[in-house]
Amino acid sequence: MSIEDRNRDWVAAQQAGDAETLAALLAGDFTLVGPLGFVLDGKQWLAGYATKALVIESMTWDQQSLREYGDVTVVIGQITQRAAYQGTPADGRFRVTQIWTRTTDGHLLAGLHYSPIATPPTQA
Repeated sequence: MSIEDRNRDWVAAQQAGDAETLAALLAGDFTLVGPLGFVLDGKQWLAGYATKALVIESMTWDQQSLREYGDVTVVIGQITQRAAYQGTPADGRFRVTQIWTRTTDGHLLAGLHYSPIATPPTQA
């Protein structure tokens, strides 16, 4: 299965709140750096979906680059989402760096880093 296929599954599982499918996509030592700088391991991230604390209403993924380094693939893309965390809106546009590792089970997601896409400051 290609990285593009894995990403389609990743987006669909997040929108469905499907923690089981998301878990199958993650490497055992998965780490996420969130848009506000917090760090979660796989169990912590998946708990947001399992408990319905994190609800993704809609999400689009736009892949912008893919680079392979042996068994590691680094993907940079953009997510636009309508979401809520514990009932608080978590909408936004984020630049996302994904780190995939090739295993005997196919590509697994080892890391995610989210960065909010802000409007550049105006020049004086």
